[in-house]
Amino acid sequence: MPKVFLQSLGCNKNLVDSEIMLGALRDFEVTDIPKEADVLIVNTCGFINSAKQESIRAILELCEIRKKGSILAVTGCLMQRYKDELIKELPDVDIFSGVGDFGEIDKMIAGKLSKFSDETFLQKNENRVITGTNFHAYIKISEGCNQKCSFCAIPSFKGRLKSRDIQNIVSEVEMLVERGYYDFSFIAQDTSSFGRDIGLKNGLISLIKEIEKINGVKIARILYLYPTTTNKELLQAIIDSPVFVNYFDMPIQHINDEMLKIMKRGNGKAEILELLQTMRAAKNSFLRTGIIVGHPGESEEYFDELCRFLQEFRFDRISVFAYSKEEDTASFEMKQIPQNIIKKRLNKIAKIADRAIDESFHALIGTEQMAEICGFSSEGEFFYGAKLAIWDFEIDGEILINESELENIEVGGLYKIKITDFVGGKLLAKIIS
Repeated sequence: MPKVFLQSLGCNKNLVDSEIMLGALRDFEVTDIPKEADVLIVNTCGFINSAKQESIRAILELCEIRKKGSILAVTGCLMQRYKDELIKELPDVDIFSGVGDFGEIDKMIAGKLSKFSDETFLQKNENRVITGTNFHAYIKISEGCNQKCSFCAIPSFKGRLKSRDIQNIVSEVEMLVERGYYDFSFIAQDTSSFGRDIGLKNGLISLIKEIEKINGVKIARILYLYPTTTNKELLQAIIDSPVFVNYFDMPIQHINDEMLKIMKRGNGKAEILELLQTMRAAKNSFLRTGIIVGHPGESEEYFDELCRFLQEFRFDRISVFAYSKEEDTASFEMKQIPQNIIKKRLNKIAKIADRAIDESFHALIGTEQMAEICGFSSEGEFFYGAKLAIWDFEIDGEILINESELENIEVGGLYKIKITDFVGGKLLAKIIS
């Protein structure tokens, strides 16, 4: 069989598109060694400057090491956003495509043809090759975004919100359950707006109710809630669910009222706090957020308010990003904050985020939890690597299993564990049952 190497960059939404491409290339053997591949694919990210640089580096590195006669294809957000410039600057790439044709990658490779459809690809009944796990899968429920955040260029190259049909999503989950998957993360650019473009007032609540009916779904979670499209009714549907865990992932970006206006986030501090307090009050809740430091208009006073808030409110995970000046955004023409100030603020707030995460880990010592075995750990084969059932796959941490009261531990199995210590940024635990 010919071999294919695929490098998926950026978010887990991109990963789903990459898995669809692998599904379309079922006549190829997947390899993780680029030099062996007959076809190499880079699925790029074009969200912020650092991601763009990473994508370019990956393309150039593969150009250097690919074997003679192989085909190199570049797809995804970066290509969609900078199509004309990249085609001109990357003469060694054989196939170019954006975000509209992931399901057609086999035809593009067979004909060695580039393709840029006008519409963003919306998954239907395509086969996927799930990567990295035998128990967890990401389910993308929509594409595009109707929000107008000042810093974000995604709507300019992904387009407006396009939701999948609920029954289509249900069918995909049912198919994956038949293949042994039981843990699902539902993702989109703005999950809480799901269904609004197709006339569903409470589309995400309706989806939650349908997923709950599927036998074999043991654990589910929602990622990327948007504050203005999240309400207490939705939060209560998650809290009351027998299947969806109390995992609340809502990037707030800032907390100062004036900054929220400048960033065009659509609501203020009071509304955000009300949502966060409802999430925190839920039993066994887990809160993840994201913030941006150094956006135009952020004064020292506004930044200090953000720092105080993050120190006082108990988040379990905080992702911190330096503001990235992006074309096709409202903030592009605003007066920019010097990079040295952004770097200084980033360093300060990263320490606050790290302390919050450490406190979240330490709070688990001595407790019994449900966890999934992911395989050998990052520390080697002397430990199993695991994640708490409530955590998302790979992004919320790793637990090292160094003791077990059971034999024949299965990768992908769901076990009760007791957490015994926190060392070097990792929790240690033993399997109980």
